[in-house]
Amino acid sequence: MREKRFSGLTLLLVAVCCCVAAAAVTLCLSQARLDTNEQDLLAGYEVILEHYVGDYDADAVVDAGLNAMVKSLGDQWSYYLTAEKYEAQNLNRANHYVGVGVTVGYTRVEGLLVEAVDESSPAEQAGIVAGDVIIAVDGQSIAGDARYEGSDQITGTEGTEVTLTLLHADGTESTVTVVRAEMESNPVTYSMLDGDIGYIVLDNFYERSADELARAVSTLLDAGAQSLLFDMRDNGGGYLSELTNMLDYLLPEGPIFRSRTRTGEEEVIVSDEACITVPVAVLVNESSYSAAEFFAAAMREEAGAYIVGVPTSGKGYAQQTFPLPGGRAMGISICEYTTGQGTSLVGTGVTLDAEVEFSEVGDSQLDAAVAYLTGIQP
Repeated sequence: MREKRFSGLTLLLVAVCCCVAAAAVTLCLSQARLDTNEQDLLAGYEVILEHYVGDYDADAVVDAGLNAMVKSLGDQWSYYLTAEKYEAQNLNRANHYVGVGVTVGYTRVEGLLVEAVDESSPAEQAGIVAGDVIIAVDGQSIAGDARYEGSDQITGTEGTEVTLTLLHADGTESTVTVVRAEMESNPVTYSMLDGDIGYIVLDNFYERSADELARAVSTLLDAGAQSLLFDMRDNGGGYLSELTNMLDYLLPEGPIFRSRTRTGEEEVIVSDEACITVPVAVLVNESSYSAAEFFAAAMREEAGAYIVGVPTSGKGYAQQTFPLPGGRAMGISICEYTTGQGTSLVGTGVTLDAEVEFSEVGDSQLDAAVAYLTGIQP
């Protein structure tokens, strides 16, 4: 019998050494491809990991570093998201949310006024009704300025409990414990105003918003609407695809959106010939952001829409959200955009036809838009 020159263990050790050597070579080559700035970022974090003597939170270090990196761009529209915020953003952009199923307002100093309760929601099952005022969350008062943070306290993780103290219309108080649940929200509400004006409120431009807006417009026109009033106040924008789908549905044939990347690549999105032909007005305010103010500008340019409100945010860059390996994300401006006719909104916002400040004694902006639409109808 011939004697084996190498044992199985020896061969295994040789194989492992070869793999380690190959990995080291790959790492060196990878680092060699990094420029000095990239190497410094990695090396700086390595110094902290290996040498810092005190206690620290590694997640907090990375969050702070990534956040500072984005802020250093000097771009007001780029942003950084922790893993928790990125998860919440994804849920919000799907027009889903975790909560108890109430729509609230801030008109009561005692707390949050319940304006509506979703059907079959945890809130409805707990007996909460429109007109109730939520005055405390988990025993903590949300009266006064604290009510502006109240909604964040009510939302939370699906399946967890939240205790709400309620002030009822008759002056009595009660406390209920509600289990948070994930629910679908409709970004569009609509109604018919006096004068056969179809009134449409759009909360955002996220998933399903274009389909829901088209459904609202069609329903109102079928019901006899002679004009349309779109309310884009406090709308934080959303997806470009939802925006352009809406504009394509509403506007006549022609360019409706232009963009240009850092490399100079240009894209023009064009509407087809199908459109609506009734008079239109749009309500905007300082919180009409991104797609919301662009919607108003495009409707003014291509459909002669009458714009009522106060100056808008003046945004002109589009962002893309880039997921990171650890569950975090960066939203980075990737292109600049203009209307179909080439108008930039940066620094100016949408052009107003009637600048009207909001009045809490009635809705002065809504009244101005209604007066315009009523006055031009036959």
